[in-house]
Amino acid sequence: MIFASWTSFVNSACMVIAFILSASYLCSAQTNLWPLPQNISSTSNTLQLIPKQFNFIVKGQSCDVLKSGFSRWWHRTFPVSWSRERRSDPGYDSNAVLHALAVNVITPCSGIFPSLESDESYLLEISSKASILTASTVWGALHGLETFSQLVYKAKNGMYVVNETSIVDFPRFKHRGLLLDTSRHFLSKEMILHNLDIMAQNKLNVFHWHIVDDPSFPYQSITFPELSDKGAFHPVTHVYTQNDIREIIEVGRLLGIRVMPEFDSPGHTQSWGASHKELLTPCYHGAQPNGNYGPVNPVPEYNYKFIKTFFKEVASVFPDKFIHAGGDEVNMSCWKSNPNVTAFMKKMGFGRNYNKLEQYYMQRILDDIGELGKHYLIWQEVIDNKAKVQNDTVVHVWKQGYKKELAKVTSLGYKTLLSSCWYLNYISYGSDWQKYYLCDPQDFKGSDKQKELVIGGEACMWGEYVDDTNLMPRLWPRAAVVAERLWSAKNVNDLNAAKIRLMHHRCRLIRRGVAAEPISGPGFCPKEF
Repeated sequence: MIFASWTSFVNSACMVIAFILSASYLCSAQTNLWPLPQNISSTSNTLQLIPKQFNFIVKGQSCDVLKSGFSRWWHRTFPVSWSRERRSDPGYDSNAVLHALAVNVITPCSGIFPSLESDESYLLEISSKASILTASTVWGALHGLETFSQLVYKAKNGMYVVNETSIVDFPRFKHRGLLLDTSRHFLSKEMILHNLDIMAQNKLNVFHWHIVDDPSFPYQSITFPELSDKGAFHPVTHVYTQNDIREIIEVGRLLGIRVMPEFDSPGHTQSWGASHKELLTPCYHGAQPNGNYGPVNPVPEYNYKFIKTFFKEVASVFPDKFIHAGGDEVNMSCWKSNPNVTAFMKKMGFGRNYNKLEQYYMQRILDDIGELGKHYLIWQEVIDNKAKVQNDTVVHVWKQGYKKELAKVTSLGYKTLLSSCWYLNYISYGSDWQKYYLCDPQDFKGSDKQKELVIGGEACMWGEYVDDTNLMPRLWPRAAVVAERLWSAKNVNDLNAAKIRLMHHRCRLIRRGVAAEPISGPGFCPKEF
């Protein structure tokens, strides 16, 4: 990370002021960017902005993504109502007013979706001579607009100003995700859309939608509507219709966020059985069924046909190239108790190795997903159980001991994601953001080639004790901590410097209407900062 001497000086000064006054908000905005750009230089020279006279203008390619972005980030840059503002103000220096930011998107952006391979880099130059945001793709431009909105701040005289600044920025990791679980507690469409907006403000780019699980099946299928009719908490009020899903995907696209669904199997499928009990494995006590059901039954061909048909629909509904196929926490005791399963094991030559049975099931499911033109992710247990999967599989690491797991998975040549240290549903009394901040996806013993196989990570918000009433304060700004780890340079890891910027960013989120919880002890967010 390269900083101008001025920026380094201001950072140090802000830390002293914050220590003395218990507030960091007196420091100008270039010291409070979140996540921190890869390379930033700034001067003390400022340009004034008159909100009603300021515009974003297109210099290169244009499309709906960019136009909606202009409106969105204008309001983020100037969050206060200016309905009574005069067109001119005698307090402004006409020679030092920034009237517009030109945005130059180089490649066509109409009708496209973000992907794992998207170029999200941008260049931002703000000066009295020329102010321009340049990006190869519209996704980089959206990130640049967010950075610009954070650079603008109010001076002591109440005027909006921005320092002359030069930024070269790009993400460290391609996959920067947030998992929401909508099965254990239903999250409203409006809450999901609100969260997508906040994700964009933190440069997160993947919404991992853990949409169904054991407790409920809120996905309203076109092909099998009975899955949600009988499997959802309520067949009308607690489901995501196809229109809901289209809206969530479209809003995600306009924000540069991929929507990646997860339909976990063979475990975590009890809600599937509410309408299709035949999909599940009957558990036995001795020679008789005991009335309980376990994972998907891997024996009947019908089950594979059903799931293949279902994933064919999923592939057509979700445009992203990736589907998360799950594969975690399979309770094999039910398989072991079932005589039909044990007979199938003998027939297939698996002996008593039920890991081979899981491998057989997962490989068939993953092959079907691959035939649909999709790539897939799986939870780490599939690999832990020594299942052999295709070389392009992405392995999602979530258990403790993640450093050894990352080393193992990458040594096998698989790409991987990390979530182990970012389970935000766990809470404790006091400040906990530091442990999230210091967790690094490449902090394991392995070669450079192995570490290149780490494509990013995800913060996870599991839904056992989370719904619309408490999602936002539990997520934010803690998820922002993960966002910086996945975006900024590896050596951006100073807790004291991060705390000052995070305090400011938390107040910025509050100003933008986000119920972000405090990150430390007593304090407050002033109305103007």
